[in-house]
Amino acid sequence: MGEKVNHTFFNLELPEEHGPFHVIGDVHGCFNELLELLECLGYDVRFDKESSKYDVVPPDGAKVIFVGDLVDRGPNSPEVLRLVMDMAEAGLAYCVSGNHDDKLLRMLLGRNVQVRHGLELTKAQLEPYDAVFRERVKHFLSNLPHHIILDEGRLVVAHAGLEERLHGHNTKGVRELCLYGPTSGETDNKGLPIRLDWAAEYCGKAVVIYGHTPVHEPSWRNNTINIDTGCVFGGTLTALTYPEHKLTSVESYQTYAESVRPFIRYQHHHHHPSPS
Repeated sequence: MGEKVNHTFFNLELPEEHGPFHVIGDVHGCFNELLELLECLGYDVRFDKESSKYDVVPPDGAKVIFVGDLVDRGPNSPEVLRLVMDMAEAGLAYCVSGNHDDKLLRMLLGRNVQVRHGLELTKAQLEPYDAVFRERVKHFLSNLPHHIILDEGRLVVAHAGLEERLHGHNTKGVRELCLYGPTSGETDNKGLPIRLDWAAEYCGKAVVIYGHTPVHEPSWRNNTINIDTGCVFGGTLTALTYPEHKLTSVESYQTYAESVRPFIRYQHHHHHPSPS
């Protein structure tokens, strides 16, 4: 029996936050790449040995928003978690839950989960960490929203994206869509769920920034952009600066895992939305 936890499923609405934001794609334990990307963006990150915390000085009032999947497959998920938790605690970062973060939480709660797809690495990496740290991770993950709405509703961040009519909704079904994206209910020849392309039909006013499925390069499609550029699979780690819509990427230091799904390549005929 796992311990009972009151899972708070919620979306976070921060209409009065206008940015600038640096929205960062799926990190998957790529800690050194994350440090390099933050440095490129003008964040000063130092580790304070006394407090075992990261002291972060952001560039001019900026904040980071993580699209989720902080953990699994990569070399150092615990330190990615520590950095994100420290930044969130200091009011410098927000994060939405990804499906990998959610599964790690369920494992930490003693639920019956299959420890694979990179979770076995996170589990092993967490072993040297003490109970206090694990409790902190558990608390942090159980309080992650499934999507965040910012800048008077002009910006939505969700791990796998979210169609317009569901923005601001808070149900189990909406949470599932935010974490996993819509699927057809069928599986492909590798046994993976076939994911539907919700962004192709999107015609909402809000810019939706998401990750979840690796792309070779981010391209704007109907006011949406996927910035998971597959760092852990030997791609890059990407940040989108909002509202300027500037992309910043750092190369992965190595291929830490083989991607089961091929990276998606979009045809480049989609217009770039003008930042309003």
